[in-house]
Amino acid sequence: MKTDLLKRWHIHIWTVIILTAFSLTGCVSKPLTLWNDTAPAKTALIGYVKAVTSKGSPDYIPVEKRIAVFDLDGTLFLETDPTYFDWCLFEHRVLDDPSYKATEEQLAAAKASRNGTFPTLSSNRERMVSEAYKGLTIAEFDAFIRTFMEEHQPGFIGLKRGDAFYKPMVEVVQYLVKNRFTVYVISGTDRLTVRPLAEKLNLPPSQVIGSDSTIVASGQGDKDGLEYTFSKGDTLLLGGKNLIKNLQMNKVSIIAREIGVQPVLAFGNAFSDASMVNYAIQGNKYKALGFMLLCDDTTREYGNPAKADKLLKACEQNGWIPVSMRDDWKTIYGDGVLKK
Repeated sequence: MKTDLLKRWHIHIWTVIILTAFSLTGCVSKPLTLWNDTAPAKTALIGYVKAVTSKGSPDYIPVEKRIAVFDLDGTLFLETDPTYFDWCLFEHRVLDDPSYKATEEQLAAAKASRNGTFPTLSSNRERMVSEAYKGLTIAEFDAFIRTFMEEHQPGFIGLKRGDAFYKPMVEVVQYLVKNRFTVYVISGTDRLTVRPLAEKLNLPPSQVIGSDSTIVASGQGDKDGLEYTFSKGDTLLLGGKNLIKNLQMNKVSIIAREIGVQPVLAFGNAFSDASMVNYAIQGNKYKALGFMLLCDDTTREYGNPAKADKLLKACEQNGWIPVSMRDDWKTIYGDGVLKK
């Protein structure tokens, strides 16, 4: 009897030692460490993931149905200083790229924006942006984006444009992937523009869905795609014509077309994401949640309290879970980044 008790005691001691070692080496860790423990959104998400990934749970979701969709600008990535990444890229193309001869319309819009007058969403704005890259190969456009990503991010110290991801949200993506969710970025920004950025999230191009412009063959000329055959010597060029702005109901339509599975998690930050978030949580056969980020941090970020308050009220009305950048996150861009 004493021998059995001694053996059990030794096993207990070694179990404690091993678990302690795992904890010290990071093998056992708590999720979402960049979030405050008091954040309701953190509690809700962790409880949700546990419920839907535990076999035997009444809320269990099969792996192939674990679809999570994220907006980009303002949800995963900086959008408040000075403005959206894709528009800053357009300004750079028009005002700073000596190889590009801009139109008067483009010059006027880019100069006005740099002086603080950002154009409202319109078909003309989207047309100007698409036309700015007409004739570039996909590889040339990709290289142009990557070079821009290495530039310093205005408004901050210690931050590159391409690194301006909200670190707590990057943690969410990683946490979901670890729990076998398939994560998609569903952005109003051009799909080809988002792809290099999404590499920072370790997401493949097939999981990046955005606005689209035409892509043509170098020998196609003015012919419609139905009238031209891609041939030897052809390369792919940007056609310079906007096809779709992926906002509001367009996000739902494109999810239905390209994913074909209703998401069970959705993350946005603006009313232009409302359709996508509502689509995830309404009429879903599986347990589903929708989250909205509030731009309420004016100390570490260029927040907009009035906008945040309006969205918070909408969260209460629509059953969305609010995420406070000010109250829920320990950091936004990391300890080495400071707002000017």
